[in-house]
Amino acid sequence: MALHPDRLLPIEPEARGIARRLFAEVETLPIVSPHGHTEPAWYAENPRFPDPAALFVVPDHYIFRMLYSQGVPLEALGVPRADGGAVETDGRAIWRLFARHYPLFRGTPSRLWFEHSMQAVFGIEDRLSDANADALYDRIAEALASDAMRPRELMERFRIEVIATTDAASDDLRHHDAIRQSGWNGRILPTYRPDAVVDPDRPGFAQALAGFTALAGEPDTWEGYLAAHRARRAYFRERGATATDHGHPSARTADLAPAEAARLFDRVRAGAADVGERELFRAQMLTEMARMSRDDGLVMQIHPGSRRNHNPLVFERFGFDKGADIPGPTDYVEALRPLLAAVGNDPGVTVILFTLDETAYGRELAPLAGHYPALRLGPPWWFFDSPEGMRRFREVATETAGFRNTVGFNDDTRAFLSIPARHDMARRVDCAYLARLVADGRLDEDEAHETAHELAYGLAKQAYRL
Repeated sequence: MALHPDRLLPIEPEARGIARRLFAEVETLPIVSPHGHTEPAWYAENPRFPDPAALFVVPDHYIFRMLYSQGVPLEALGVPRADGGAVETDGRAIWRLFARHYPLFRGTPSRLWFEHSMQAVFGIEDRLSDANADALYDRIAEALASDAMRPRELMERFRIEVIATTDAASDDLRHHDAIRQSGWNGRILPTYRPDAVVDPDRPGFAQALAGFTALAGEPDTWEGYLAAHRARRAYFRERGATATDHGHPSARTADLAPAEAARLFDRVRAGAADVGERELFRAQMLTEMARMSRDDGLVMQIHPGSRRNHNPLVFERFGFDKGADIPGPTDYVEALRPLLAAVGNDPGVTVILFTLDETAYGRELAPLAGHYPALRLGPPWWFFDSPEGMRRFREVATETAGFRNTVGFNDDTRAFLSIPARHDMARRVDCAYLARLVADGRLDEDEAHETAHELAYGLAKQAYRL
């Protein structure tokens, strides 16, 4: 299983030589991880990871989604049920099941991430199989018993300079407070994610909304609701947050008159809003969040286009974020017009756009980011954070938006050990792309070296104000 040293670099000799030189200069740069989903409790409490299955399989929807597609029940993989029903708890049994189905991952980024972790973290160069599953399980489990494998120690080993978590708007951020008070110098930042109190279609929305305004000591009015967001954003900023994150079904925005917005809020709060009104409310809130970012400086991330919880059976049994989310077509040009009219021309605002609709890169996203000072393009996300997805992004977006209207790379992962693997992949793909530009006579090599450093490190720090 030994990883090829030139993996993902060009096969053409001249371009490969250039890519090697570029990658050698960025391979060991610190990791800036400004958007992710690791648990803040890991860094606050610094526990040992319990077993190989809990580390690699149970929390990783890339893994269990693929296995489910081949008929493996999620219960057998230890994925917790929403109703607390019985699931497999024997880590070794889960690991054996994963090993038996490991050939499913041939050609996928999940395999590259997993094998990078196996070799770089555990020194294992034997490919996982049914035959060696127990031996590799024991070897990893023995390593996990070491203090060197705790989250804080791994963060330092992986050269993670800063990592952001994703936290609900009503979260008390007690784990972040504990980290700050512990004396440890690791930099863990919260990110403001208000979806639960912005999306009327989310289960429990009415209760969440009432609790949100009460938490901030504000009345259940439109103005009180906006004031509650401002107060909670300030609470996050006091604890180091530099960004917000918004996962909406679409990129639609709106800019209603205050009285009209107040009437809409009252209908939403009362549970009387129809489908169109609920979408309009989400659209209005994206523009309101953009205005708040103009005022408080938080970078705004918009992640639209996921048709979430597509499989009703999986959603009913396992809840959110269990691999049943599917990309859909997404409009940006008309959808973002109200937001851009409000803040798009302000260079002091940063709105980072992501997409699950690759057809939008050349037609909409790159031209928008190549014009509006407030816009930046996020890296390929979720289904497209793969070598092919990264290459397509650079090829389509660069010709219109350039490099500096993008934000480098973020790993967007719940699987802690995949963080360095994902950054390694992104750096290799970017160096390969730059090497071809040099070999084609479109870029001088000194420019490529400077750009490689920006893509691997500098642009993320700049875009996320880190």
